[in-house]
Amino acid sequence: MKHLLASSLALALSVSGLASAQTTVFTQGRVVTNTDQGVLDNASVVVRDGVIVEVGTNVTIPADATVIDAQGGWITPGLFHPYTQLGLIEVGLENSTHDDVADEADFTAAIDVADGFNPASNHIASTRLEGITRIAVAPSTGPAIIGGRGALANTSGTPDSLFASRRFMYVDVSSSGAGTAGGSRVAAWTFLRAAIEDSRFYPGRFMAHHEGDAIDRYDAAALVLAARGEIALLLRVNRASDIRRALTFKRDYPAIRLILIGAAEAWMVADELAAAHIPVIMDPLDNLPSSFDALATRLDGAAILHTAGVQLAYTNSDAYFNPRLLPQNAGNAVAHGASWNDAFRAITLTPAEIYGVGDQYGALVPGYVGDVVIWDGDPLEVMSAPTHVMIDGALQVMDSRQTRLAARYSQIRPNSDYAYQHEAAHAARAESNAN
Repeated sequence: MKHLLASSLALALSVSGLASAQTTVFTQGRVVTNTDQGVLDNASVVVRDGVIVEVGTNVTIPADATVIDAQGGWITPGLFHPYTQLGLIEVGLENSTHDDVADEADFTAAIDVADGFNPASNHIASTRLEGITRIAVAPSTGPAIIGGRGALANTSGTPDSLFASRRFMYVDVSSSGAGTAGGSRVAAWTFLRAAIEDSRFYPGRFMAHHEGDAIDRYDAAALVLAARGEIALLLRVNRASDIRRALTFKRDYPAIRLILIGAAEAWMVADELAAAHIPVIMDPLDNLPSSFDALATRLDGAAILHTAGVQLAYTNSDAYFNPRLLPQNAGNAVAHGASWNDAFRAITLTPAEIYGVGDQYGALVPGYVGDVVIWDGDPLEVMSAPTHVMIDGALQVMDSRQTRLAARYSQIRPNSDYAYQHEAAHAARAESNAN
């Protein structure tokens, strides 16, 4: 363990030295700008004081800059995962590590994931190693269909990595939400409309007493931000008929900024969604009829939505331990009809735009935050991997608990039956060499 700590410390010191430089230049790469410039071959990206200042094929490299040669690899903006529970769950089967849901809580909309977010979660580090630099963190639903407020974070693991709290409200009106609401979709939609009405008339409705028709004063004070369109309403739906009901709900409450999550059968309603300008977050690999909500799901659903002009971002079904597979899902979307540009945008700029931060993240443009990733190949190819990850202009340590364990146990030899014996012998050799 001592040699692992020593090596990790040395790596951290070397990276922090790079990160402390005011200017970093990524050169000799295939730059994906996510703009009308498209992809620039043999180009460079200049980041100064955490902000991108120049992108192009003939940039000026300051004499004091830290230069990182991409060696012909791909240089892209950091990936943005639009729906995770990173930092809220550490071990799925251990309830004490769950801060995504409060099954016995009295509150609904007032719940805020920022109160339980752990930036030091092991899953965040492994996600960062796959090029994902920004994430949306969402709650689960507990005793009601309203789960509470979600937040936006980066994957640096630093204490200040949560950069936008109370960014959206999560609500479930799918079949699982119907069960929570009392056994049917009718009950779920009735509760949602009643809760919205309570919040719309906050605080007047609560002057004489503490209760609304569906939610209390504290929850109404939180939900009113979604009712007024100040934060987005992230609505889980899957069945095509439920998506059409969501479209009606949007017409009834035009101020609400609706985002659909799940959307397994959204391809059947693609034109209506595009006309209504309602963003969708879906898993492009969700192709099995896992419930009666998703009987018509199909692998080319994402391609159909893109063609229709729907603002589409990708997620994946493993919300807390495998968000790192996001680029693989995007690659599969391309394999089933989506264009490469649409698929890559769906895991970078489009999620940022959906959450209202598309002027800061998701593209390599002067003035954008310095989230930059170098890949050794096409980022949507399953065998490609990042070689460098930068967040907010700071180069990140490229290791995690998983990589450290792999390094530790790969060195075990047959003459040592136990890992701790190997560690002790290695530490003794290291101490002897030091003396």
